[in-house]
Amino acid sequence: MMRAIVQDGYGPVDVLRQAEIDRPEPGADEVLVRVRAAGLDRGTWHLMTGTPSAVRLAIGLRRPRNPVLGRDVAGIVAAVGSAVTTFSVGDEVYGVAPGSFAEYAVGRAGKLSRKPAGLSFEEAAIVPISGLTALQALSAAKVRSGQRVLIIGASGGVGSYAVQLAKAFGAEVTGVAGKSKLDLVRSLGADHVVDYTNEDFADGPDRYDVIIDIAGNPTLARLRRALTPNGTVVITGGEGGRGPTGGMNRQFRALILSLFVRQRFPFFLSKESGKDLERLTGLIEAGSVVPSLDRAYLLDQAPDAMRQLVAGEVRGKVAITIG
Repeated sequence: MMRAIVQDGYGPVDVLRQAEIDRPEPGADEVLVRVRAAGLDRGTWHLMTGTPSAVRLAIGLRRPRNPVLGRDVAGIVAAVGSAVTTFSVGDEVYGVAPGSFAEYAVGRAGKLSRKPAGLSFEEAAIVPISGLTALQALSAAKVRSGQRVLIIGASGGVGSYAVQLAKAFGAEVTGVAGKSKLDLVRSLGADHVVDYTNEDFADGPDRYDVIIDIAGNPTLARLRRALTPNGTVVITGGEGGRGPTGGMNRQFRALILSLFVRQRFPFFLSKESGKDLERLTGLIEAGSVVPSLDRAYLLDQAPDAMRQLVAGEVRGKVAITIG
């Protein structure tokens, strides 16, 4: 048996509870991880609430098929499946393992990597999904040295990595965030900052080669105004929005728009890739990327961590300490 944070249905934070449940067993290509820490991001909130409704096609129509919350993980390998050759018992790993808000979680070997040297388990746990999303978004935009890059939502989980990665790739970076978080964005390496409560990034004289849109749901017209004539926008998601796809509506509209304009709006969905995690590990160990850990909560405090996230009070990311 093991302790875990579970949900019996979809809804607000009140659906979460701590329970004693059976420990999972790894399949042939899977790894059982003794969880030391788990990461929390907006994607976990979507899994908790089951929104937008299209999400439920993948995770369960009326209730989640996996009742244990969490996906980001960092911990120690406790067992490996018969087909796994890349990890051994005792290895320190990080990556993606559904149900990581628990003492043990199972993840596919191809979605895990060795933990970066020098990082705590809490720091490592806040890297995988947000770091992968940022890395792949910049790759989709083909960011290169000398470009001017605008990061909307620069103080959040994905944004905190996008700023650092864009700088590592040689770009001139402008980060958009609220006034109370501008100091964080500067500390991440942004060359310029925009306080969205007092300024509109689209109304100034600056034009950007690349815009990574992570937050705020700006209209496509506003994004185009801030873009160079041949610039690129990558929309990583978006909150709000109506219909079964919720905030994804803009991505579908942008895909159609890109057929008629010179500006690029590539459709983007991040992938849980162990190979890309290895690339992030190299950048972290080189000092180019530093996880921005706001705070770590104990397992039974996971609902409080979710409330902080929903309230918009997180600077970077928060972790759940388990081991």
